[in-house]
Amino acid sequence: MKKSNRSNIDSFIVMDVMEQARLEEEAGRNIVHMEVGQPGTPAPKGATKALSKKMKTESLGYTVALGLPFLRNKISELYKKWYNLELNPDRVIVTSGSSGAFLLAFTSLFDKGSKVGIGAPGYPSYRQILKALDIEPIIIQTTSEDKFQITSNSIFGRKLDGVLVASPANPTGSMLDFDSLRALIEKCNNNGISFISDEIYHGVEYKEKAVSALQVTDNCYVINSFSKYFSMTGWRIGWMVVPESHVRQVERLAQNMFICASHASQIAAVGALESFSELEENLKVYKTNRDLMIHGLYEAGFTDIAPPDGAFYIYADISKFSNDSLEFSKDMLKTAGVAITPGLDFDSERGNATIRFSYARSTDEIKDGIERIVNFMIERGYK
Repeated sequence: MKKSNRSNIDSFIVMDVMEQARLEEEAGRNIVHMEVGQPGTPAPKGATKALSKKMKTESLGYTVALGLPFLRNKISELYKKWYNLELNPDRVIVTSGSSGAFLLAFTSLFDKGSKVGIGAPGYPSYRQILKALDIEPIIIQTTSEDKFQITSNSIFGRKLDGVLVASPANPTGSMLDFDSLRALIEKCNNNGISFISDEIYHGVEYKEKAVSALQVTDNCYVINSFSKYFSMTGWRIGWMVVPESHVRQVERLAQNMFICASHASQIAAVGALESFSELEENLKVYKTNRDLMIHGLYEAGFTDIAPPDGAFYIYADISKFSNDSLEFSKDMLKTAGVAITPGLDFDSERGNATIRFSYARSTDEIKDGIERIVNFMIERGYK
């Protein structure tokens, strides 16, 4: 059969790295996973307990497309807890992970040929989903001076229908402060540009609390997930917050595209939202791992890195060692048994000279990984 043109998108390189790591493990090797932003901690006990209890009494059939009302209420309470915001739960839409939320956001806000500004380096699936929907991703090259974030100045003079930012960002972990975020949102609102804020790493911050776009304006789409802070990647459960006037159109799309998010995952999410003491213990692990990684990578010779404000990644420049991040990553996996992600996944122009390390796993794994990386750099003559 004929294949569609819209399906001709790039692979998600980190998923390819995961597969190569799996094959190495299948062959009997021990691999340290620093390639994927997947917490080493399990879902909160409250999540699994809530689901186990509900499974004994209910069949867990379809829910309404917007999500379980009780879960939407609990999510709105999170905005009071984290940002001191009174959020109408009617604006909350439960989704099949943040990926489902991006599909709904893009189809709700943009038509074929629309132009959406996204920063590089940035999460690769943004541009690939946009391409698959016949929406044009406009790549905005960011700089270390701007903490690798889109700014109000960087969109000046561009003809855009939308702007998407992430704070904390993947792969850099950098965050926009309140003034920078407000200036960017005001520039968008004044020029009829739809604004989408990816906030899936909120909760995973190390010094200052991340700022939500909802602290600046209600005229935006905010996307979040239970994958990162709540340690529920494989449960595929997330949410979005949209203006009240957009709820019904997003609901219609959700009804037809997904019917509903997993009922089981929604029940578990309610339990997760009652498990903050356990989740804060996880955050302490990430903080420890972050400090170990920063020190360990410097020791290994990676001196051009940006200490992350949030998330659990370090984005490192390797230009003094290699100009082929893909081969560098393959060599480290084969030689040292450490899986990392080449920068090409995040920046097609400059990513040959960068790699991303994730420190979301256990502290023992991070220590092991650092030791292997140091030895690898010595063996290759880089240090």
